[in-house]
Amino acid sequence: MRHLMSPLDFSTEELDELLTLAQDIETHPDKYAHACDGKKLATLFYEPSTRTRLSHEAAMLNLGGSIMGFSTADSSSASKGESVSDTIRTISCYADICAMRHPKEGAPMVACQHSSIPVINAGDGGHQHPTQTLTDLLTILNVKGRLNHMTIGLCGDLKFGRTVHSLIHALVRYEGIRFVLISPEELRLPDYIRHDVLDRNNIPYEEVVRLEEAMPNLDILYMTRVQKERFFNEEDYVRMKDFYILDKKKMKLAPDDMYVLHPLPRVNEISVEVDDDPRAAYFKQVQCGVYVRMALILTLLDIHVD
Repeated sequence: MRHLMSPLDFSTEELDELLTLAQDIETHPDKYAHACDGKKLATLFYEPSTRTRLSHEAAMLNLGGSIMGFSTADSSSASKGESVSDTIRTISCYADICAMRHPKEGAPMVACQHSSIPVINAGDGGHQHPTQTLTDLLTILNVKGRLNHMTIGLCGDLKFGRTVHSLIHALVRYEGIRFVLISPEELRLPDYIRHDVLDRNNIPYEEVVRLEEAMPNLDILYMTRVQKERFFNEEDYVRMKDFYILDKKKMKLAPDDMYVLHPLPRVNEISVEVDDDPRAAYFKQVQCGVYVRMALILTLLDIHVD
């Protein structure tokens, strides 16, 4: 039995196989329509979510399975003080696989240590978001045709952004990857990721404050929102929330084959006028999330379709 806690839980070869499977699902969805008949997915979401929860549920429904779970901690026995370990022991009696989102870092890891079913980390605090990373990789592969030899711009909340942290962990294993880290001083990438991941793997990167400075040299621009729920006070959030706004004027500085990704939800950081630009790939990204989670469910349940 396998779990997914981090993108590093899969080797690059396994990642490539999973992405190939996701692309086959996208091309031939009918072939997989009954692959999970009789299987149940539990979504345990202690923190609000739209795309991550619904895409896991859509993935299982598309595979012919069924779903159960809760969308907030208030609607579960966590509101009565039940521990994560007791919850997962209980859910293991009902479901075949589960996806968990939790505001506390490491909570899904605790769950997988007490679970008798595969556990998918659907985001834990500011730590990891591996299924979003799989979605990002599939999107990049689909729009660029490769996952190597690229310059990736990461813009916005690099301090608390778990999607950024997970994506860096995954991409450093591919050849010729270079990062441009675009953030204000207060939201810089944490030292432990800069030193333990980028420096240790000899990954070239530069840190800049101005988005305009980075745009001409990027293959991918990964925008993130400033996350209100990660701030300790309202004043700091208000000061930071509109630091970056991507608009048509800035897009004119980018190459014709540079694509914009965003894990969503967005607030103000991408103007709606950018949505019609053919390089805006963030809604394609949402669709990729369903295919890649279908592939992940099949992989963790060890279900093979000819």
